[in-house]
Amino acid sequence: MNEVNSGTDDNIRLLTLSEDHACSYLPNQKANSVFLDHKTPPSWQQYSQLTRIGFRRSGDHFYRPHCKTCDACLSCRVGSYEINLQGKRFKRILKKSEHLSYSFVHSHFTPEHYELYENYINNRHHDGDMYPPSTDQYKGFLVYPAKYSYFLEIRDQDKLIACCVTDALDDGLSAIYTYFDTGYEKYSLGTLAVLLLCKISKEMTLPYVYLGYWVKNSQKMHYKAQFKPLEIFNGENWQPLSEQV
Repeated sequence: MNEVNSGTDDNIRLLTLSEDHACSYLPNQKANSVFLDHKTPPSWQQYSQLTRIGFRRSGDHFYRPHCKTCDACLSCRVGSYEINLQGKRFKRILKKSEHLSYSFVHSHFTPEHYELYENYINNRHHDGDMYPPSTDQYKGFLVYPAKYSYFLEIRDQDKLIACCVTDALDDGLSAIYTYFDTGYEKYSLGTLAVLLLCKISKEMTLPYVYLGYWVKNSQKMHYKAQFKPLEIFNGENWQPLSEQV
């Protein structure tokens, strides 16, 4: 591992991997990242600041892409005040799901959540990096003891049908990962989770919902473009996605 100047706070130590690895988003590409030393985890305020300059969290891993020959991964966020939830498609999704309930609970492990996650990975991502799922992998990836880490649960009566792992930051909500019951396809649960985060963020007077990375040539990232106005971080400032596509 190599040490990197953080540029944010003297108490934060940043590292990079000595060797590149295969990119998860683009074929035939090598990737690397800059990440926080586990010995110096960020405070909530530092984490919020880091998110504004492109960092993400995965378990206890705080990182952002740091590739030698590629800068395709761009952090993106949607304005919770500006998004039009009454547009034709979003209104239809919200209307169809009116009988569903949702609530925030603090991040914690339960067999109910793991079963939903396991089925989701087996059905949707059996060819991905997270297959095969395991309880240890799930806990390390999505269960985090910080006070700002929550599960947005979506239920059909008492049945858990979707969960969006979410961090509450000082300027918005950060969607870490969503898993759901693939038998509820007609409810567009992945999209619904983001719409609910936008609604909740606005109610909390938080201006943004952070959606991870936008990768122009990655098909699995294209769904994020439907959430408008979407902004991307170009390494120096935030700008509308339309200036990049």
